[in-house]
Amino acid sequence: MIAVRGLKQDPKAKKAMARWIHARLAKEYGEQAPPEPRTDPLDELCLTLLSQNTNDLNRDRAYAELRRRFPTWAEVAAAPVKKVEDAIRAGGLAHQKSARLQAMLREIARREGRLDLSRICRMTRDEALDYLYSFKGVGRKTAAIVLLFSCGVPVFPVDTHIHRVSRRLGIVPMKADADQAHDVLDLMVPDKMKYGLHINMIAHGRKVCHPRKPECAACCLRKKCPSAFRIR
Repeated sequence: MIAVRGLKQDPKAKKAMARWIHARLAKEYGEQAPPEPRTDPLDELCLTLLSQNTNDLNRDRAYAELRRRFPTWAEVAAAPVKKVEDAIRAGGLAHQKSARLQAMLREIARREGRLDLSRICRMTRDEALDYLYSFKGVGRKTAAIVLLFSCGVPVFPVDTHIHRVSRRLGIVPMKADADQAHDVLDLMVPDKMKYGLHINMIAHGRKVCHPRKPECAACCLRKKCPSAFRIR
């Protein structure tokens, strides 16, 4: 047994369960190949910051409008904060996100000498994670998404769908918070499965394992889900 931030886990059984879930979801939603070409790390970081506390549609609207008004990140960093706030309003929390985005861009320019984060892809995984965590507003999910999608580093980001699905499946304890879920799943999921399982668990959370009234009868994982047919 190993302890993950106070939560006891059986590594062998958990990894076997992760492989089974991966196989079932891949059959249901397809094998997911990492993006080629990979996204730019700075673009991905800014996009993910805008995704916090909103859905993908509103995030994409906010990002598209921001880039339409300010084609370069240098222009975003130098713009009056109210104009940035107005550009990203569709994504929600615009006042907070605009100030945080500009502060982050200016700090990146100060540290790197230019608005470029490509260097993180040449760091070790832990170095890159620590570097990203050092920016205000960048937490576990945001840093993991940047490294997975932009650098191809095998980390397992946990969003709200994955958090919900993994707890219902019993592979993450029901009492686990999002940070603990990151620890558990990152150890549990084999590196070669991290990208595909991340994508497919999100799809499953959106299409079947809803927050309310999950469609257990249609769930490809119901055979081994302790929550199946018990959630009301």
